Amino acid sequence: MLSYADRLRSMRETKIRHTLEKRKQNGYTDLDDFGTVPISEGYCVEPWYNSTNGSFYGYDGMCENFCRVIDAHEPYIDPMEMLCGRWRDMLVNYRGDLHYMPDWLKNNLKNLEFIKNGATNQWSKRWDEQRFPYDDLKPLQEKYNITTGIDGDAHFACDYRIGFELGFGGFLDKINKYREINPDKKDFYDAEERCVKAIQRFIQRHIDKAAKLIESETRQEIKESLIKMKEVCENIKENPPKTFHEACQWTAFFNCASRIYTRDGAGFQIDGLLYPYYERDIQAGILDDETAKFLIANLLLIDPHYYQLSGVDENDKDMTNHLSYLVLEAADSINIACNLTVRMHENCDREFVRKAVYYLIKNKNAWPRFCNDKSLAEGYMRNGVDKKTARERIAVGCNWMCVPGKEFPMNDTVKINIAKVMEEALKDLRKEECYSTERLFELYESHLKKAIEVTAAGINLHLDHQWEVTPELIMNLMMKDSIEKGEDISQCAELFTVGIDGAGLAVVADSFGALEDRVEKEHLLSWEDMFEALDNNFENERTRLILSSAQKYCSGNSAADKWAKRLTESWVGLVKAQKMPEGRQLIPGWFSWSRTIEYGSKVGTTPNGRRAGEPISHGANPNPHFRQDGASTAQSNGIASVQCGYGNTAPLQIEFDPDVKADEKGIDIVLNLIETHFKKGGTLININVLDGEKLMEANENPDLYPDLVVRVTGFTAYFASLSPQFRQLVVDRFLSTDRQ
Repeated sequence: MLSYADRLRSMRETKIRHTLEKRKQNGYTDLDDFGTVPISEGYCVEPWYNSTNGSFYGYDGMCENFCRVIDAHEPYIDPMEMLCGRWRDMLVNYRGDLHYMPDWLKNNLKNLEFIKNGATNQWSKRWDEQRFPYDDLKPLQEKYNITTGIDGDAHFACDYRIGFELGFGGFLDKINKYREINPDKKDFYDAEERCVKAIQRFIQRHIDKAAKLIESETRQEIKESLIKMKEVCENIKENPPKTFHEACQWTAFFNCASRIYTRDGAGFQIDGLLYPYYERDIQAGILDDETAKFLIANLLLIDPHYYQLSGVDENDKDMTNHLSYLVLEAADSINIACNLTVRMHENCDREFVRKAVYYLIKNKNAWPRFCNDKSLAEGYMRNGVDKKTARERIAVGCNWMCVPGKEFPMNDTVKINIAKVMEEALKDLRKEECYSTERLFELYESHLKKAIEVTAAGINLHLDHQWEVTPELIMNLMMKDSIEKGEDISQCAELFTVGIDGAGLAVVADSFGALEDRVEKEHLLSWEDMFEALDNNFENERTRLILSSAQKYCSGNSAADKWAKRLTESWVGLVKAQKMPEGRQLIPGWFSWSRTIEYGSKVGTTPNGRRAGEPISHGANPNPHFRQDGASTAQSNGIASVQCGYGNTAPLQIEFDPDVKADEKGIDIVLNLIETHFKKGGTLININVLDGEKLMEANENPDLYPDLVVRVTGFTAYFASLSPQFRQLVVDRFLSTDRQ
């Protein structure tokens, strides 16, 4: 008889096999694992385009093509599992932008020539530039290498309580009710209705497949499991979930649908929302802890949505419960790439936090992450929200938080490359008669102000028209007031606190620090020498070493550290001073996501010794090799000093050697780093516990370790799936940290 452990082992083996098959289909992907399964043979979608540029937009375009994509998905049932459903393909792949289209799709799409030869090929196809052009913004957006947020999607969080209360049938009832109340919004409601019915068809195909598998299954325990799976799917196709099993399966189906639509990855407070179902079923005698853990492990396997654990409520009361522990144990049992975040507060169950650190060290798979309630909640309250709302704002993304159902923050979609801003300031400085770091900083701030202004204009364009381009038809279903008003959530959110991140902090801080130390104080180089070195990309290695050997950001009380703080103060002040339409405000943070290579390719030689085109620094982290010893405490202290203070993060990304053991001493070492960082104001910590020798071998030959998981940035990924360039970035970070 197969035990849960046997089944989990099989499920994990299948996951690794799928990872390698997907790499073969898609090539290297520097993204989340996503939980997808490989594209099946014969899979085909013929998109419907409602624009002459070979793309589709609006309620009709998004709805029609969502239905086509999800209808093309074959049901996925692994008899080893207790939950069913997987997604394979993403709606936005069919937007007609060849830059984003995977190779397998280019090979399969019959009307590819129409896309290539669209009448308006000069325009982006993810955003409807025919109707909503922004040519006036592009020069400055390009000048400052801005990730504009225009065409960004699904970087907010649903309130799953709405879905658990209504179910898919309840969604339809609600849509019909408000369509009668708001007859002028018929197009909106018709699109929402079609999307829900497409999800129900998706569920029905799984019911039908389960019935066929039941007929042929000979193993009694698996047959009983399939019968239960079919029964659960039949119940939740129309009705809201009533049991723990049904709530997990309902979540799995919704997550598949929202991923297909706009790659949504925001989950919920998993130990809070699922706890009533767990408690009720335990009391009724229809659930035990081992089954609950197996179901959670299955849910984490289906899709690595971002889930938060623990934390405190609005009255500072600990929210940790028995299910919190079971979620950790479930993640341990499947031990794959997952995105769990533990929210820490002085009132939280300390034993639970220690258990979380234990699993981080034991499994070396980069989960869980840790975030700081005090800094996040108090910072977010500075935007004018109350304590209750600030506590509801949970960790559901790479670097970001969101109030489920109420907030439309566009988080992690808007970024300014401040290394590019500094480059423009350096160009202006050369035109002047006298040179100084103070004057350079004045010019930098002048350019930064322009960059923020044009970024704000792009954000407002996006918010004004997203509903006409990429309405969030799936996530609207679980957002406050969207269905009630017949409006996309981008129009009617209660909170428009839009995240805007700076990228390249360490490059700029180290550059200012090197200029102050080596040019102004020590006179080892003249300004003319420095400019000549920039012009020839450090043809003279000695000149480069003079600049690059200056004390760096996170060295501890260096000139670069002081500049990093000053750059942060400037960044926060200018972002918060930017005027926005009533009801909207910008929230600053430091984060680069996985764009360090992309951003670096746009920046020329910089005064910190970085050559033209090399990657910029990662998020708020120091540059690799920032100290000879790479001291973790110095890195932690430096990043804690550059927090932006309004509820968005400047994460600490850190790598530990496996010499840190999963024993009391090892737990104390890691926990002390986390707690000290948070006491000093840190917001979010991503930790990799990596075996250096194994990492180096995997970098040379990824197939040696197909199960090696790393936290690339805010997300986890299989190392074997990453491009050689991104694998090297992880290796460089590892080599720059303390190995003692």
